[in-house]
Amino acid sequence: MYALFEEAGKFMAGRILSEADASAQVELDSGKRVKVKAAHILLKFEKPAPAELIAQAQAAAQTIELELAYEFAPEDEFGFADLARDYFSDNATLVQQAGALFRLYEAPHYFRRAGKGRFKKAPAEIVQQALLAIEKKKLVLQQITDWAQALGRNECPQPIRDQLYKILFKPDKNAPEYKAVVEASRATQTAPLDLLQRAGAIDSPYQFHWRRFLFENFPKGTGFPALEAPAIKDELPLADVQAYSIDDSHTTEIDDALSVQGLGSGTVVLGIHIAAPGLAIVPGTPLDQLGRNRLSTVYMPGHKITMLPDDVVQAYSLDEGRANPAVSLYVTIQEDTLEITGTETKLERVPVAVNLRHDQLDHIVTEAWLTDPSIQIENTPQPLPALRTELSFLYRLAQQLKARREVVRGKPETFNRPDYTFRLQGNSGGEPDGSEQVSIGTRHRGSPLDLIVAEAAIVANSTWGSWLGELGVPGIYRSQASLLPGVKVRMGTKALPHAGIGVPSYAWSTSPLRRYTDLVNQWQIIAATRHGKTAALAAPFKPKDAELFSIISAFDAAYSTYNGYQGGMERFWTLKYLQQNGITEITATTFKEGPAGSFLVRADTLPLVLPVLGAQGLARGARVRVRLGEIDEITLDIGGTVIEQLDLPGTTAAAPQDSDEDDEDAAAGPIAIAVDMNEADAAGASAAEPAQA
Repeated sequence: MYALFEEAGKFMAGRILSEADASAQVELDSGKRVKVKAAHILLKFEKPAPAELIAQAQAAAQTIELELAYEFAPEDEFGFADLARDYFSDNATLVQQAGALFRLYEAPHYFRRAGKGRFKKAPAEIVQQALLAIEKKKLVLQQITDWAQALGRNECPQPIRDQLYKILFKPDKNAPEYKAVVEASRATQTAPLDLLQRAGAIDSPYQFHWRRFLFENFPKGTGFPALEAPAIKDELPLADVQAYSIDDSHTTEIDDALSVQGLGSGTVVLGIHIAAPGLAIVPGTPLDQLGRNRLSTVYMPGHKITMLPDDVVQAYSLDEGRANPAVSLYVTIQEDTLEITGTETKLERVPVAVNLRHDQLDHIVTEAWLTDPSIQIENTPQPLPALRTELSFLYRLAQQLKARREVVRGKPETFNRPDYTFRLQGNSGGEPDGSEQVSIGTRHRGSPLDLIVAEAAIVANSTWGSWLGELGVPGIYRSQASLLPGVKVRMGTKALPHAGIGVPSYAWSTSPLRRYTDLVNQWQIIAATRHGKTAALAAPFKPKDAELFSIISAFDAAYSTYNGYQGGMERFWTLKYLQQNGITEITATTFKEGPAGSFLVRADTLPLVLPVLGAQGLARGARVRVRLGEIDEITLDIGGTVIEQLDLPGTTAAAPQDSDEDDEDAAAGPIAIAVDMNEADAAGASAAEPAQA
């Protein structure tokens, strides 16, 4: 005796070895023995053999027209054998009965299960809805097939082009566009990104990187709502100074300026003046929310996405020719020893005489020019000669401040690599499209103007950070416990030492127009200036304020993302520079092991790190000539081969290393896309099967 039974939604048949009231022991054709509940046994039969019955029944099931069976079926509950007799004949065979069972099971849109081998007709309106859904699904499946075939022919359907970045990075894995890409990738055995590239879905490598960044970080676009810059209501006194800023020519958010008073008197007062949007923008207002959503200005060669609207920035920027609201730190200095003897913070309007541009002045304002008054350089622009004495003092002070920090650090700062500047020609100042001609310049860190600005910022950030800590006013700090390998800079709300800079505390405060952390700290500094010892009660953010931790977390993530994108775009334009200038060989310096037996090298005159072959056995710091390989503008990948060692073997000096710079040592890596071929395969298989009621 054989039994046909259901187990876990599947039909199986086998020989009954033993039987009780509640269950039976059944041996399958495979020899496996299973215990089957009596309630799951649907048919018992003597012949044919189980495998033969199932095969014949499946064939018989396909002869049953569901629409006709639905008409034949009783309105009340019925068994599968009843339907077989109504559909085939009163003497329906065992095979026909089993076929009816199989057909009923696979048509839940027509028939609903009502118990062991029993069914009931679905309401007519439900059937109609189900049929429409099935038809729609068929059309979708056909659409997926058509799109996949088009991709296989290197043609990109418009719906897939429109959904490109969603498909690759934040896909709806049930969407037909996504499934079409997966199906085409499997059919052509081509990686999804390569497939889409060949099909022309990617307009240009530059647009790919740009739109991907916008999709992930600015899905609603980079525009701003119409918001006016609120006026500063405070009656601020006019400072008796003539300040000047030092920035790049392309800088529009002028956050900081300097002034010097008292030269020659024995006591000099250095003014560090910071733009004061915090005097007008109130926490919780729409304008604050804009800044909090973006958290920082995003920089890239030839373009930027500002944290605040341009007209708001211009309202508070320290532009020349006007008296601008500012938070000023006045630092009293002993002129001969350069010792700091006192500090004072004021809220005031600061006259800005001129906005100096270091890229136009670095060739003039050299160490020699500052230390030797007899040196005269032709075509020196005004008002630079009048500021020479002040800049000379500031440079001497900056050198002293740096030396003192290095004592605290325990070792000198070793920033031997230059800063690279990118200039794009060909887009008339608009948003780049990737076709521009790029030029790359260098600016060595520690140039006099650079050092003056950097050290003044460190004084302000460390002084205000310590002051807030003394008053018990929380701020957003950057700290580093030590310079030991692996000890990273962290952000927090406590005034802790920053070992990398060599200061007792460090709170970013000098860029409130382009960094949200600085704006937050400025609110706290304003409260400290106004309220002194009771500032902790009046400040917008109170001690242990959970909102501060939320801001820190969001800023950390955004700042890392923005810096990563800036680095990627600088790499893109560096690769463009190689192509545009026909550069096939470079000189470089080895600095650490790379992937797959390669060695990473850093180009001597370009901001480029790449893996090379043929550097085995070379010491860190070896100088080599490298033949460049193929450039991939999508992955930003390039490799090379060492063709010559430029220094004598055994004479290579280890390349200088500084923990602050190690994080920059990165070559391109694979682009992480969210297309999961295995997962999509399983999803597609299940989607093709009819649902069980």
